[in-house]
Amino acid sequence: MNLARPFSLSVVAITALAFLGLPIGHAMIAGSILYLLLAGLDMGTVAEQLLNGMYANYIILAVPLFVLAAELMNIGSMTERLLRFCNAFVGRFRGGLAFVNIVQAIIFAGMSGSAIADAAGPGKLMQKMMTNDGKYPPSYAAALSAATAVIGPIIPPSIPMVVYALVSDASIGYLFLGGVVPGLLMAGGQMIIVAYHARVCGFPVEPPTPLRQLPRITWQALPSLMMPVVLLGGIYSGVTTPTEAAAVAGAYALLVSVFLYHSVSFADFYRSVLVSARTSASIGMLIGGALVFNYVVTVENIPQSVSALLQTWQLSPTGFLILVNVLLLLLGCVLEGTTILLVIVPVLIPTARALGIDLVHFGVVVVVNIMLGLVTPPYGLLLFIMTRIAEVPFRDLVRNVLPFLWAMIGSLALITFFPGLVLWLPRLLGYQG
Repeated sequence: MNLARPFSLSVVAITALAFLGLPIGHAMIAGSILYLLLAGLDMGTVAEQLLNGMYANYIILAVPLFVLAAELMNIGSMTERLLRFCNAFVGRFRGGLAFVNIVQAIIFAGMSGSAIADAAGPGKLMQKMMTNDGKYPPSYAAALSAATAVIGPIIPPSIPMVVYALVSDASIGYLFLGGVVPGLLMAGGQMIIVAYHARVCGFPVEPPTPLRQLPRITWQALPSLMMPVVLLGGIYSGVTTPTEAAAVAGAYALLVSVFLYHSVSFADFYRSVLVSARTSASIGMLIGGALVFNYVVTVENIPQSVSALLQTWQLSPTGFLILVNVLLLLLGCVLEGTTILLVIVPVLIPTARALGIDLVHFGVVVVVNIMLGLVTPPYGLLLFIMTRIAEVPFRDLVRNVLPFLWAMIGSLALITFFPGLVLWLPRLLGYQG
């Protein structure tokens, strides 16, 4: 790479600014402006790309709406009621609370679409439940909570899949369906690890919930359990678009918390809106920066150049997917997931399309890779979050999360080599890919 070229200088500037602590979205905008200046192109292109990209894409609106829905769910008592429901059914087994942690992740996956929201809400409560009275080592509970939070954005709805749909034009509805089986595979792998640890480490058995209490616990949790039905039912029945469904999910969470559970004050609601706005603004700036930088990448014909290079390697579709897995797993160690989705993945999509790889299958594989990056050292964002929540040493958390990470990589290998695991459910509901 010629370091004197405008594009090379732009990449160097983005990297340097990011290492100096500037948010990556701002760094990409600054680097893109530098490129346009050096290349003698119209500087107004930056504003044009930002405005067209952010306001012409209706699906982007789903991101802040899903974030708000997750926050509203966490401030009410929906989380506690669902955890009691999960504990009533699987808490009676050895290592029961660990199994509860996995089951709640599957249920909450149908609500928030955000791994970080799941870790900060249900994950925090599970950490407290598992470490109460010294039942589980704090580092083990934190590692399991981080690993189960990964399931959230794979089983629908999924904020990363919304972002992938933005850059690939793949169907959001079919992407959501494609994530169901992989998410359940990952949960199954985690349950196998927990069952082994429960037997070897002698994890405690929780007192079984009396059968006469199950109807009452189920009834109390039923409004919360209906949220995925409302959300996904609206999408797949054709009544709502994914963006409209995200708005419905937020409204449903608020109505249930306020009028049925009476667990949200105006101050709680204000704080949740404020947190959601801050989170959405940071994501929006990252998307905006990526849209501007992707214009630079397009001007330089980088996707076509990469596609031509990979074609000279004569890779098969399977070989290309293996290469993508290795690349994204390595990048996930050091880069934030949304950055990978918005900057790296668009460069790979033309090659995937040329090799005949289904873009729904490719999208699910990409999202699973990016979610694994959240629990992959040294950067893993969920590892840092759970370290703060649990107040445990980072090295202890990493040691305990590795078995779960290997199990999830095994699930990734299965969906890579057997696309039918991803495409079975979408095809069952009409997908022609």
